[in-house]
Amino acid sequence: MNAAPRALIAEDETLLGEHLQAELQALWPELEVLGIAPNGQAALEQALRLRPDIVFLDIRMPGLSGLEAATALAEDWPEAPLPLVVFVTAHDEYALQAFEAAAADYVLKPVQRSRLGQTVQRLQAALTQRGGGADTLAALRQLLAQPGLATGGSAPQARLRHLQAAVGQSVELVPVETIVYLEAADKYVRAVTAQQEYWVRISLRELLPQLDPERFWQVHRSTVVNIDCVARAERQENGQALLDLRNRPERLTVSRVHAGRFKAL
Repeated sequence: MNAAPRALIAEDETLLGEHLQAELQALWPELEVLGIAPNGQAALEQALRLRPDIVFLDIRMPGLSGLEAATALAEDWPEAPLPLVVFVTAHDEYALQAFEAAAADYVLKPVQRSRLGQTVQRLQAALTQRGGGADTLAALRQLLAQPGLATGGSAPQARLRHLQAAVGQSVELVPVETIVYLEAADKYVRAVTAQQEYWVRISLRELLPQLDPERFWQVHRSTVVNIDCVARAERQENGQALLDLRNRPERLTVSRVHAGRFKAL
């Protein structure tokens, strides 16, 4: 390549992202690091806007995981060649599965300079022979459909039982199990039940890790559905899907990156 290669890092832990950037600059001074995205959604948006040659994706991030972000990036990338993807993870099993899904390489946390040096050599060799990415996309979709990998194996944590929603001058406790779906709206989330809707002052990115992942599935970058409230999923020719709900008249759109989870419905 004539121009200096450009990379984007996605890491929700700031210190780890800055450490990876410093190590890359020491090992590969010509590499231009465009920035550190704090989550998968930001990584997707920045990558599509900045068009880096390489993307380092932490597998475990709030909202879109690294696997989901890589799949969405491969689907939405406007033209060949695709950027090279390197997955960063603290778990061997996810790294190996991700590497087999046609990532350029993987790096285990904590990042060791000697191992990262091997990744740099592989990236330098691979930059001149990047392809269109059809095989990569197919492999990522297959990996994404495996139970437990969509979120990168996030560690268990306490689950919310109620949402606190402002209703006039009072605060109402909304039982989480009554929520049909959640929709992002800037710094708020619209929580929709069978009978009404509530506005909760929290971002969807902050809320999602506190919900039961077996019950609440992200179906779009701005929508999470209670899977117990889904009656039917209808696949579309464009790769998306439409969800019919058991107790709401509206239909929800499932983006292509998440549609594979509904094959069995």
